Amino acid sequence: MAAALDLGQRRALRSDRGRLLSTPPLAPWIAATFGRDDLPLPLFERAVTHGSHAGESYERLEFLGDRVLGLLMAEWLFERFPDEPEGKLSRRINALVTGAVCAELARELGTVPHLRLGKQARDDGATQSDNVLGDVMEALIGAFYLEAGLEATRGFVRRIWADRIETQVRAPKHPKSALQEWAAANDRRPPEYTVVDRSGPGHAPRFTVKVSIGKLAEASAQGTSKQEAETAAAKALLRQLER
Repeated sequence: MAAALDLGQRRALRSDRGRLLSTPPLAPWIAATFGRDDLPLPLFERAVTHGSHAGESYERLEFLGDRVLGLLMAEWLFERFPDEPEGKLSRRINALVTGAVCAELARELGTVPHLRLGKQARDDGATQSDNVLGDVMEALIGAFYLEAGLEATRGFVRRIWADRIETQVRAPKHPKSALQEWAAANDRRPPEYTVVDRSGPGHAPRFTVKVSIGKLAEASAQGTSKQEAETAAAKALLRQLER
């Protein structure tokens, strides 16, 4: 009896483990995310498939989605802020389509459980990587554009980016530009950026960057790309200097 019970427990554990490791059905999530239940799945399966997983990855779709997003966002900002010059519009779009913002939106849409990654990538934490999630968000946009067309994709982008557009009362100034201007206005040397560390696997790197203004002050920050780490470091140093 005890042996039979142990066997049953082992079977139950294997079953539970299988459920935990399996991904949830993709079709209902795609239908809920895009508001359509007639979308064929193959492209969307590819859009959530990382290069570490068997099958075609999202890279080509990400390439397309990045360009589609840029066009639709530029069009929207051109309409929404008719009196702003090119410089302010550029700062707005640069702040709205960063990898970090795309990754935030991917999380908000519930993308993480549907990611398809190899075991090593999962073990390395790629499910929470801004690089991976940002790319997947753009790949999903690329897939939707191919299946539903530009007009439907425009509606999707405007729906999920709406709050971020409306809370941008002023065109944001990039932290690196703001720090450069602070240094010039206070007769200081220009900021200098140095990569002090790079860690993590290729699909989920972590950069640590230090920024300094002469011997006056310095700050360090991390990011999933050199550019992201530099931006975070500039922001941290500005906070120090403006106290």
